[in-house]
Amino acid sequence: MPHFHIDYSANLESHVDMALLCDVIRKTAITIDTFPMAGVRVRAIRVDHCSMADGDPKHGFIDISIRLREGRAKDVKLDAVTRVFEAAKNFLAPALKGHSIALSTEIRDIDADLSPKFGTIRDHLEKIA
Repeated sequence: MPHFHIDYSANLESHVDMALLCDVIRKTAITIDTFPMAGVRVRAIRVDHCSMADGDPKHGFIDISIRLREGRAKDVKLDAVTRVFEAAKNFLAPALKGHSIALSTEIRDIDADLSPKFGTIRDHLEKIA
């Protein structure tokens, strides 16, 4: 935990390097204390079919959803979602300037009792000196 899901309209693929956006979000997330580095997962999913605003196919969207275990104070979550949103907005500035794009971010809590977890990533991380 946390999981970062990026849904984006297919018409943005030629304007935005989605793999690089994933990495920008990852790099930002691991600087935020509330997001444990070993738990950060960022993925982008292309949406091939969508209809927006006036129906003109020039419009695109990038929606970033952050899911994390419950228990963080609202001010901590507000700081985290603001920092991720600003990092994405800064990265996307050239595309936002030249194209019709809706950018949104949301953070949601996951009920720990209803979300079992297991993993060995921590066992395989390089030890930081």
